[in-house]
Amino acid sequence: MRFVLDTNVVIYLQKGDLNESLPPAFYSISIITEMELLSYPMLSDEDVNWLHRFIGLTKEVKELAIELRRSHRLRLPDAIVAASALVYDAVLLSNDQQLSRVSGLKLQSVRLK
Repeated sequence: MRFVLDTNVVIYLQKGDLNESLPPAFYSISIITEMELLSYPMLSDEDVNWLHRFIGLTKEVKELAIELRRSHRLRLPDAIVAASALVYDAVLLSNDQQLSRVSGLKLQSVRLK
């Protein structure tokens, strides 16, 4: 199974705030999540190395993000995250419920402690 982690889920994961462990699977993040996370000034070298294991932005993701932004009026970061999940046929782990209106997107929220 494949999952794309939204920025909020990565933060919950790093802080240990998830109520349950994530199941064994292939996990990735969008380039926008990577950029948002790497911009935090207090990141350790270990945090940066952990983040660099994930995917980047492909032409297919860019084109679909543009389409989602136009058709669903999503903010650009949300459109990129949703497009990443759709292109990679992955479940998007996010607590952002506005993404539930994107047709075909497999959205799953996470429970917090």
